[in-house]
Amino acid sequence: MSNPYQEALGQTLIERTFRERIVLVGVTLGGHTDEETEDGLDELSLLIDTAGADEAARLTQRRDAPDPAFYIGKGKVDELREVCLAIDADTVVFDNELTPGQQYNLERALGRTALDRTAVILDIFAQNAHTQEGKAQVELAMLRYRLPRLRRGAKAGLSQQGGGIGTRGPGETRLEVDRRRIMRRIEKLERDLKDLQRTRVTQRKGRSRSGLASVVIVGYTNAGKSTLLNALTRAGVLAEDRLFATLDPTTRRLSLPGGEPVLLTDTVGFIRQLPHGLIESFKSTLEVASEADMLVHVVDGSSAHPEHQITAVREVLAEIGADSVPEFIVFNKADMLEDHGASLVEEYHGSVAVSALQQQGLDTLLRRLADRMRAISQVTELLVPFERGDIVASVHREGEVVSIEEADNRLRIRARLSQASVGRLREFVVDTSNGGNLTNHG
Repeated sequence: MSNPYQEALGQTLIERTFRERIVLVGVTLGGHTDEETEDGLDELSLLIDTAGADEAARLTQRRDAPDPAFYIGKGKVDELREVCLAIDADTVVFDNELTPGQQYNLERALGRTALDRTAVILDIFAQNAHTQEGKAQVELAMLRYRLPRLRRGAKAGLSQQGGGIGTRGPGETRLEVDRRRIMRRIEKLERDLKDLQRTRVTQRKGRSRSGLASVVIVGYTNAGKSTLLNALTRAGVLAEDRLFATLDPTTRRLSLPGGEPVLLTDTVGFIRQLPHGLIESFKSTLEVASEADMLVHVVDGSSAHPEHQITAVREVLAEIGADSVPEFIVFNKADMLEDHGASLVEEYHGSVAVSALQQQGLDTLLRRLADRMRAISQVTELLVPFERGDIVASVHREGEVVSIEEADNRLRIRARLSQASVGRLREFVVDTSNGGNLTNHG
């Protein structure tokens, strides 16, 4: 049975019966270094391995600007063709983003499939999407990617049947029919995702009414976010040593030291040059980060360039409007470092180093997280009648009690509470701006 998400892409990187041999191509443009290009190709090699293919060779070139026709120069195209013939490569993959015209010209010149980094990431997402929403998001991103790449004579390869009597206008070409079918499918997926988004918003409102603060785990792909969620909450989320092992967010309740509970959510991993189409398609899922009270930014401490991962994640956070949310950096995989992450923690003030897999440093992480949550939460003062034990219990359950004392035949409670909790308890909240009176005497 065919895979509709791979069909939507039109070009499948992976033939499941064997591992393709891939030639990687990287171009160093003005303002960038050869080291950055090699780092990008190293990551691309991991991506194609995750997708199920093998790197057979790599080619690099330095240019002031991309060639409009081939991205690389004509002479380099000839060299690339010779390399492909010599090692019997199936596909070439560029670490740079190709235009539809460049991709078409390269395939004609090379006599084999030419893809870019975006196509590889889409392929991986297609393999790892399991929920209804995840599958719809991936298919939408694929169709948006494929639409400008349609050309005459190409295989239709769509996940929705169409065409036939009554669907073609006078003189309408197959290309026009395919384009129209894709547009209809995109419109349907957008409607479906809006419905799913409304459901997700309703769920989030229900969680906000619980009065619990929201802590969201973000980070580079394969940094260990799911492993950390499992270690802290026993969530049982799939955690594998490969890129983009999980796409769907998972939320669990976590009790911090001192007893205050929070909602802890895992999110899809980020990556350098994450395709804009994927960010757009996954925006409804990623909104949980922009609405969080705190972001736990997990970084792979064993990476050769952890600062590059941090920059890449912050760029995506800025794109989804989450760059203003307080950030708590956690360097994971400290067990693989000689100094156990001490130098990284020293460089990034306020961070911690842990090993989620070995469950090392988690107590320190939780204490620091609790301190950070207390620092950003406002202390609210309430006057509660002695007979309202239910209100006292709510305050203890939903927040952190700082102090409690008797005053005027009532209990004066100072506590850190969420805005939702303050709203529910407003009858008992003291308005310090009007001389310490209750905000509502009704």
